[in-house]
Amino acid sequence: MPEESKVGMSDSLFSPRSVAVIGASGHPEKVGYALLFNIKKTFTGRIYPVNPAGEDILGLPSFKSVSDIKGDVDLAVVAVPASAVAVVIDECGRKGIKAVIVISAGFKEMGPQGLTAEEEVLMVAKKYGIRVLGPNCLGVIDTSTPINATFASVAARRGNVAFMSQSGALCSAILDWAGKEGLGFSKFVSLGNKADLNENDFLEMFEADKNTRVVLAYLEGLIDGGAFMKNARSLIKKKPLIVLKAGRTESGMKAAASHTGALAGADAAYEAAFRQSGVLRADTEEELFAWSKAFSMQPMPKGGKVAVVTNAGGPGILATDALETAGLSLASFSAETINRLQKNLPPAANFHNPVDVLGDAAPERYRFALDTVLKDEGVDAVIVILTPQMMTKVEETAKQVSEAASKSKKTVIASFMGGALIAPGETYLREHQIPNYEFPSTAAKSLMAMVKYDMLRRREPGKPAPACQNKDKAEKIISACRKRGDVVMGPEAFDVLSLYGIETPKMKLAQTAAEAKKMADSIGGPVVMKIVSPEIIHKSDVGGVAVNVSLDRVEDTFDRIVLNARNYLPSAQVQGVLVQEMIQEGKEVIVGVSRDPHVGPLVMFGLGGTYVEVLKDVSFRIAPFSESDARDMVDEIRGSRILKGVRGEPPSDIDALVDVLTKISRLASDFPQVLELDVNPVKVFPAGGRGCVAVDVRVILAQGG
Repeated sequence: MPEESKVGMSDSLFSPRSVAVIGASGHPEKVGYALLFNIKKTFTGRIYPVNPAGEDILGLPSFKSVSDIKGDVDLAVVAVPASAVAVVIDECGRKGIKAVIVISAGFKEMGPQGLTAEEEVLMVAKKYGIRVLGPNCLGVIDTSTPINATFASVAARRGNVAFMSQSGALCSAILDWAGKEGLGFSKFVSLGNKADLNENDFLEMFEADKNTRVVLAYLEGLIDGGAFMKNARSLIKKKPLIVLKAGRTESGMKAAASHTGALAGADAAYEAAFRQSGVLRADTEEELFAWSKAFSMQPMPKGGKVAVVTNAGGPGILATDALETAGLSLASFSAETINRLQKNLPPAANFHNPVDVLGDAAPERYRFALDTVLKDEGVDAVIVILTPQMMTKVEETAKQVSEAASKSKKTVIASFMGGALIAPGETYLREHQIPNYEFPSTAAKSLMAMVKYDMLRRREPGKPAPACQNKDKAEKIISACRKRGDVVMGPEAFDVLSLYGIETPKMKLAQTAAEAKKMADSIGGPVVMKIVSPEIIHKSDVGGVAVNVSLDRVEDTFDRIVLNARNYLPSAQVQGVLVQEMIQEGKEVIVGVSRDPHVGPLVMFGLGGTYVEVLKDVSFRIAPFSESDARDMVDEIRGSRILKGVRGEPPSDIDALVDVLTKISRLASDFPQVLELDVNPVKVFPAGGRGCVAVDVRVILAQGG
């Protein structure tokens, strides 16, 4: 969306001067009543109820049609039957309205007939340059304007969190929960069916919004993964983006013909997109909002060194475990800090981290300990734990914690543990911008999210692999295969890899046993022999592969491989047998590509061999990606220690492997007609040796020329 239209759209949706409620109703059980009630209660601009009866509604004069309104209208909120929405949008267009929220349901969520109706609505909207939110949505809230253009029964508190959701029902529940937790929103958006405006538009709007400090999203899918990644990368330089993505376990590519396709599943592409663009992915609703409290209330920590102040030893140990599990560390106190604590705390207290101020700690003892550790230069953040004992003054302690935090620029998070006994303290903390968590582990994970975000926003994006100078030659090879109707590329796939600068073994295609012998002699034995047939994808399964073939066994092996193939599939077109240099050294890894319809080319990396689909020790990235992304892919798998050398083995050539990964990512990005690609195995030699050799490759092409 161009900058000018983005600003204009944001103003029309979130801070309009006038609103028409089309389908307004005087019946309290109707959606049109709830919409008008909420808008009238919050909005100080001009409100125009639209109802065919033309009667006064909620004390406001109504209009039979939007065209009867005399003044300008910035925003229309539509709640009429689905069959009437297209006509209403046409009327809005003739009135000059540029932003419409379609609350009405009954569109593509209902099936093919509903999809047709939704497409008609969108076609009419485009005719007039109208931007549409929905249909089938709850609406929007802006707490600064203010305006509540939803039919939710609970209002949003004013705050600095922007939230968007594909689920309207979840929106209502979250508003209720947020009210209880004291979480405030700057903007609140129900995306609905995303016929027009989608998550990418709102990422841009939220980035520009001065009232938004943190962005949350509940998403079930992405309209344009590439645009999402671009917008997310831009947004996180200024404010964190936390996403809860539903559908993690949904079955993905059901008929994948490669290892990569089988391993990618439904969620790997989204996980890779989020990771590469700096998105913090929450696994649960609890995490989504636990993290948001920390971001919305506290300053960012400068590092991951944490101090713990507690009045109970057990929770302090739990906090320590949780911090280390989350990837953070206990801060080491300076000698000055330890001396001050030792001189002023009871002898039974613990003066090292975690600081145990003991169960009888008065509020002033908490204050002293907290002030002391906050002044230590080796401390980036503090978790304050309180368990309610008979003598504990919970609310007074909360006041002391809040005052100490207000005088420091460091992050302070609380875990006042309990129920009714700690409620007054929890309320005080919340009112003074100290997030409180029921358990220390939740506090630790929320702090981890802050530290991780700070690292992500400071990370410099690497440069993708440079363009391939031989792309045109590779394109001719791929085009020729597709024109022949090949779904699986033959030995030409090795030629494409070579053009992209990836080393392959010496090889030749033999049509007869005698040719195979001659070729093997020229290569030098032993050799690998593989059947070449577009109909036979998994060669090993049919006896179509022989390894470590000595020169005197080449002709017999040729005949046996061809016979196995014909017995397996008599109709198969056998193009010959590939005679290939036997690569015996090096560690085996797999590099693959599959194509996600929403996110794009997905590159996979893992240790190679026959067990890759069982162990699933793999990492993913969206192509094209940078050298630093490729190094992260290598580091992420558990087997990376094997590649880096164990038990005296020399380390593998990681630099060469990174080079292969980036070149494959460029190839995948250059050719959308490559649906799947497996380079399995890639042999990785010890550092300083041959580098990497792509021993076998399988490429699945999209049909057509």
